[in-house]
Amino acid sequence: MQKLVGRVKRLVDSGLCDSKNALKYTVELKKMVEEKIDEGAIKLQTKVFKALSDPARLKIIKLLTFKKEMCVCELMVALNMAQPTVSHHLKILEIAGLVKSNKRGKWIFYSIANPKIVNFINKTILS
Repeated sequence: MQKLVGRVKRLVDSGLCDSKNALKYTVELKKMVEEKIDEGAIKLQTKVFKALSDPARLKIIKLLTFKKEMCVCELMVALNMAQPTVSHHLKILEIAGLVKSNKRGKWIFYSIANPKIVNFINKTILS
């Protein structure tokens, strides 16, 4: 409760609302979060951004855009990484929904799950 009082005081001190309407404004702000923000979407977006925050994983995404499908051994050679490391990165990308896997016999091939993500990366972030 003490923290809330301090936060409301900051709102008043900043001039964003007067002391008479501070409680009403606080309720409106909290209601905005509850009604306008989809927690499930936030969790998924967090996974995607975390997955893209590692240079090796971004390189994997880029490689998969050049060569539509690659197995772990190809990625190992291309990135000069050990198999467990590449597999770890691929698992994170797969959990985030950025890559998909296709098992053929003993081999697993990876490809981009959603080309829109790659377009987003290429258009909004300097490559």
